[in-house]
Amino acid sequence: MGARISGKVERLYANIGDNVKKGQTIAELEKADLIAVVNQRKAELQLAEKELARQEDLVKQDFTSKQTRDKVEADWAVAKAALEVAKVQLSYATITAPIDGVVASVSTQEGETVAAGLNAPTFVTIINLNRLQVDAFVDEVDIGKVKIDQRALFSVDTFPGREFGGRVSAIYPKAVIQENVVNYDVVVSITNEYENLLRPEMTANVTILLETRRDVPVIPARALQRERGQSLVYVQTPDGPRARPVTVGQREGQWVEVIGGVSEGRTVLLDPPATESGGRTNYD
Repeated sequence: MGARISGKVERLYANIGDNVKKGQTIAELEKADLIAVVNQRKAELQLAEKELARQEDLVKQDFTSKQTRDKVEADWAVAKAALEVAKVQLSYATITAPIDGVVASVSTQEGETVAAGLNAPTFVTIINLNRLQVDAFVDEVDIGKVKIDQRALFSVDTFPGREFGGRVSAIYPKAVIQENVVNYDVVVSITNEYENLLRPEMTANVTILLETRRDVPVIPARALQRERGQSLVYVQTPDGPRARPVTVGQREGQWVEVIGGVSEGRTVLLDPPATESGGRTNYD
């Protein structure tokens, strides 16, 4: 937050870490000149009101024309509008908090002059710690699978053993290019309590649950091999390791769902068995 007008900071009431309420005064700029303008506009309006009242009496007595009276009324309306503008300018000298939150930074001190240009000079930053969100960068290969309202889980380095829940609330259409990799910003709204735990700019490790599948057989992703254009695993048999083609489904971290090819309870090898040069794979 900052000032909409230029001026010297006369009072600064905010310190880093302060809790503030919406509407609370954060800073005041010098405003003697603005008060003087307001008083001048009040005097002009009072004079215009008196002249309008006089013209009303003259019209009733046919001592003046209605056209003259209308011009005086227009002057009164202009004076009234000028006073409102002056009051608005004066209000800009008192800077109030737009939201409830905590003062995160203060970059201007009392006595310094702020200059308002095309952008309001920001000298106090307020953060609402109860309205945090997670921005997850998803690779362009996977962004097509992400949908609004999908469930998400995330952890932060500060609490490595704690998991927080969330839901996808927005997917930004504009790409974010990082080190020549195209990503898309996926906003995750936090669904559980996090007061006094999470802070802005924390690094989060996010998992977006595309689909929940329960009680399905899985194998370590390391055990999955690719030979002759098909996926296979090596299973342990009484006659030694045998390759078995498999059909795989969803992947989750180090695990791969197996739809067909091996049954639950079979032992699979994490690495393919060593073969002699020119040897052939033994299929089960």
